[in-house]
Amino acid sequence: MAAQPVGGQKPQKPFHVVTPVLESLSLSKAVGTKVFMKMENVQPSGSFKIRGIGHLCQDAARKGCRRFVCSSGGNAGLAAAFAARELALPITVVVPSSSGPTPVRKLQELGATVEVYGKVWDDANSRAQELAKTEGWVIIPPFDHPLVWEGHASLVRELKDSLEAKPGAIVVAVGGGGLLAGVVAGLQQVGWQDVPIVAAETLGAHSFHEALKAGRLVTLPDITSVATCLGAKTVAARALQCARECQVISQVVQDEEAVRAVQQFLDDERVLVEPACGAPLAVLYSGRLQRLQSEGRLPSPLRSVLLVVCGGSSIHTAQLRALQSQLGLQ
Repeated sequence: MAAQPVGGQKPQKPFHVVTPVLESLSLSKAVGTKVFMKMENVQPSGSFKIRGIGHLCQDAARKGCRRFVCSSGGNAGLAAAFAARELALPITVVVPSSSGPTPVRKLQELGATVEVYGKVWDDANSRAQELAKTEGWVIIPPFDHPLVWEGHASLVRELKDSLEAKPGAIVVAVGGGGLLAGVVAGLQQVGWQDVPIVAAETLGAHSFHEALKAGRLVTLPDITSVATCLGAKTVAARALQCARECQVISQVVQDEEAVRAVQQFLDDERVLVEPACGAPLAVLYSGRLQRLQSEGRLPSPLRSVLLVVCGGSSIHTAQLRALQSQLGLQ
């Protein structure tokens, strides 16, 4: 969504691009119905995050922000750093040690000042909140902000333009809940709020699943999943509200399933994504959608399925091999 004009100025062009929607023959075969992929991995920052974070950064810049500060497991920081570079504003990104060297290098290449703090994202976020007390500094939350959700909603408006008919289900990854909140906002905007959403997480980063089960926000004791980009110990409150406004079905997969799915997707589609994106892929490859149909939680027959290929820049082939070795998959 483009920033709104202020004081007669022209609206700023958004930083995200309209991404292609492609049919996947291999995933369609696995699921038993047509599967379309929304290829968010080709966004300028490598993931869907640029939609919402770019939108928020443009708004903050118009209001006189002098420096951005962002906490991130990787992708949110890359989106914020890309937006900061485009806006010619400095940025400090605080990442946890669990993020590893790849996002740090990519953030520095975008001109960001990077601080490594704590073990998991929640630690880094506490440090970012401290830094944001500096006058003129504005914090850019990675997932928990209405303007972030508003920016992410653009994804669904593009689907409305691309697909001949609304899908029978949308499959997404859930970390902090920003993408889920944006998809729900977009579905409501285009009149598709009856489309069920399958929300996938890995065990050990399943704060949304635990919150749904408890009917309230739950804080995980630690993040133990290798899908560090899903690593928010507490999901955004808005994600829980979304589950009350739309049909959201939570699915939790094992790390091993997510990493296997990453490899299979690379072999099938020649696209390398993070384990965070492997979670929804595992739902499709593993027959879980058919199980949900047999349980009556998804309609049967099922119209086309839309997978958000959320992408992720914190992965390369050597890291994938290391994860496979770590999980005993080689």
